[in-house]
This record gives sequence, C-alpha cells and structure tokens, in this order.
Amino acid sequence: MPQRLSKPTSYQDIKDKVKEAAEGPLKGILGYTEDKVVSSDFIGDTYSSIFDAKAGISLNDQFFKLISWYDNEYGYSNRVVDLIKYMQSKD
Repeated sequence: MPQRLSKPTSYQDIKDKVKEAAEGPLKGILGYTEDKVVSSDFIGDTYSSIFDAKAGISLNDQFFKLISWYDNEYGYSNRVVDLIKYMQSKD
C-alpha cells in the first residue's frame, strides 16, 4: 500500500516502528518478517497482517510502498475468536 508521509523519514524507521508494534501492543495481531516469502507461506497464519520488511521500498523520504501479507479467512476467524473471548470476559 503506497503511503505519503507529511514528514521526511527513512524506510528503516518505518520498519523499526512496525516491528515495535508487532512485538508490543499488536502482538498476536500484526506479524513482522524479514524472510524471503511468498503468499503460500501465510496459509493458515493467525495474524491479521504480516509486514514484509524486505518487500517494501522507499521512493523518496516521504513516499513509501509497504507490503503486508495475510490469510484472509484464517486471520479474520482468529479475530472473531478474540472478540468472543473479550465479550465473554466482560460478563
């Protein structure tokens, strides 16, 4: 997904922030990989999205192309289960 930022930054800074989120507040929801991957690597993956650090590019210091993979049905199903567990915990 192409992204135009209002402030200059580097692709490395973006990767660092995504990795920080994947290991922190979005752990279990957002994945992060620096491996060489293809779409079939993510069949049955429970993450909603897996950021592909090697596939993204910087067009300049404010415009980037970010790539993320997912298994649409399986990732979604896992988020529904998360929601059900959350709702059950509120009873």
